[in-house]
Parts: sequence; C-alpha cells; structure tokens
Amino acid sequence: MSYEFFIAKRYLRSKRQVKFISLITYISIIGVMIGTAALIIVLSVMNGFESEVRSRIIGFDAHVKLRTYHDRGVENYVEVLDKVKGIPHIVAAAPYIIEKAMIISRERKEGAQIKAIDPKLEAQVTDLVQNVNYGTLNLGLVEKEGERAYPGIMLGYSLADRLNVGLGDRVQLLSAAGIDIGGFGSMPMARTFRVAGYFQSGLYEYDDNVAFIGIPEAQKLFELGNKVNGIQFKLSDMSLAGEVGEMIEERVGGYPFATETWFDRNKNLFSWMQFEKWIAFIVLSLIILVAAFNIVSTLIMVVLEKTKEIGILKSMGATNESVMRIFIYQGAVGGVIGGVLGLILGYAVCWAQLKFQFFSLPPDVYIISALPILMKPLDFVFIAGAALILSLIATIYPAYRAARLDPIQAIRYE
Repeated sequence: MSYEFFIAKRYLRSKRQVKFISLITYISIIGVMIGTAALIIVLSVMNGFESEVRSRIIGFDAHVKLRTYHDRGVENYVEVLDKVKGIPHIVAAAPYIIEKAMIISRERKEGAQIKAIDPKLEAQVTDLVQNVNYGTLNLGLVEKEGERAYPGIMLGYSLADRLNVGLGDRVQLLSAAGIDIGGFGSMPMARTFRVAGYFQSGLYEYDDNVAFIGIPEAQKLFELGNKVNGIQFKLSDMSLAGEVGEMIEERVGGYPFATETWFDRNKNLFSWMQFEKWIAFIVLSLIILVAAFNIVSTLIMVVLEKTKEIGILKSMGATNESVMRIFIYQGAVGGVIGGVLGLILGYAVCWAQLKFQFFSLPPDVYIISALPILMKPLDFVFIAGAALILSLIATIYPAYRAARLDPIQAIRYE
C-alpha cells in the first residue's frame, strides 16, 4: 500500500468540526449508491420489457424469411429447402403465404392479413400453437353437427370479437384475385371457412388483424397455383439471423430471392428501445453527477482543514503529484464504495422482484402480469465504470488545489 493511499484513507474521517466533513462524505457515498442502484433497476426493467416484446414478436414470427422480389412467389419450395439443408444454426423451416383479404361474418366485415401455413411445420418454427387459447389449430375440414364441413380458420382474439363469431361459425374470405367474366369485369374470389379457434399473442397488432388458414386453401383463394410467398426459418440463435440469411441467399443463387431477418422487420421498434435505454442511462447518471459535486465540496473542505498537514508533507519532500494522488484516491474510494453498495442494492431489488414479483401489473391492460426484470452483466460493468469515472473527475480540481499549496504559507501561522 502506497503512503498516498494510506493518508487518503485517514482523510476520509475528519476529526474536527463535529464530524461535519465526514457527514458530507457519507452523504456523497449514499448519493453515488442511490444513483448506481437507480440505473441498475431502470435498465433492468427496460431490458425486461424489451425481452418480453421481442420474445412475443419473434415467437409469433420467424427468425429469417426467404422471399422473392416483387412477390413473385416460390414455385417449388421443397427444392429450395433441399438447397439450404446443412446450413448451420437452422433448426426448422416452413412455407408460408401472406396476403390481404376481407373477412365477412353474419354481422360485420373486416379487412385482415391472412397467413397461410402448414400447421405441423409451423409448430416447429413459431409459437402459434402455444398462443391458441380457445379451440384448436385445425385448418383442415371442420365439421359442425347438421351442417356442411368447411376448411378451418384461426382468428386473432380481437378480430374474432369484432366479427362477433364463435367456434364453428362460418365466415367468408374475399380476395382481390378475381375471375374474369368477360366484358363485365372481374368478380372477387370468395371461399367459406369455419372458425376452428382463436389465438392471443398479447400483441394487439396481431390479435386484431391476423387470421390463419391452410396453404392449399390460400393457393385457391389468391390464385397462386402451387406457389407460396416464401419460406420461414427458425434458428438455434436468433442473433445470428443476419449471417444465416446471407448463407441462405448464397445457397439459393441470389436474385430473385432475398432474405429478411426478425430485426429487419422490427428495426424501428428495437432501435427506439435501444435509444431509450441510452437516454435513461444518461439522464439517471445525473444523479451520480450530483453526488460527484458533493465529492468536490467535501474534498475542498478537506483541503482547507488539512492545509497544515499538506504543508508538512510537502516540506518533507512530497511532490505535487503525490499530493494530487492523495485526494484523487480519497474521492475514488468514496466513489468505489458508493458504486459497489449501489450495485448490491440494485441487484437485491431486481432479484426480489424476480423472486416475489411484488410490483404486479394488470394482465388485462399489459401483456404481462408483473414488472419484468432482465439483468445484464454488461450493464453492471458500464454503470460501475460511469460511477467511478464521474467520481474521479470530481477529484481533479480539489486535488489540483491541494497540490498547488505553498508549504511555507501553509504552515506559517501554525
């Protein structure tokens, strides 16, 4: 241990002025602690919300999609799947069709996005099956006693509510694809379906606008022949979507094929979430900055109180750099203690919320029932670094003032 650090520890405690300077030192440490803990808690909550939204969006959709430019469609998706076999990190694949249509019930008409899938393959790629909360994912023929069997359709919970339909009710889909009837123009394609079930993803955009049907029915309704819009892939690690997408494009020969990752489809949303985290980090760092000003005032008062001791040290041969280090160490020790205590406090609060969920949320308003928490080690590192850096910056001016003291003037009247 250097003598500068030893003296800095002794200076943390003031023996004069009824411990007033020591009190301000403790207040500074508490300020750093509260600021650090606030940063940990807020960023962990924001991470939790981001993780929840991401898991629901990506769970409802695929990690990577292979499609064609201008929606030309994929003629033989089985051949395409053979080409991409063996690409690392691909866990499962499934064809899909996405088109727009009008859904007509007995009482209402609503526009919707129709996604056609193969139910067995879809279960391997997305979490649709887990989101079915009423009925079944039966997109084949659905029978109702005493009535004709029709192909099944799965509706979003909010969409079914607006259409005012229940299980087994019939709905019609009208597509823009039409049959030419000579000089009289064209007639929209229409097919009848029977409601097989509802899904609820927790994301209103999907629950209010999306319906699922089988691929064969969609090919007839939208006059696609044997085409599908594309192929969706599930990966073992969704963070590798960009790299895997490039490998898929290489395997299928490039144009007219193109890949789209989960991040590409939700770039604005996740970029804004990341921006919010940085803004929260900067704003809440101001709490630590306020505590750093307390460190400045504390060290200035210590310099005034220890003027005689500084003069004696310099008369004994202590250099300006050594005196600066004494006060830099003193401020840094306070910052480190406050930062460590803040990390512990922030972790304890986050752990308690994960364990006991004492901050609950109304599930009918939010997509979750409790305040989400996701602690990331890198956040702890950044926050600890910010606390230490701000504390060190706060020591520079008082340390410089102490180093500039003239030893003769410092001890002349003592």
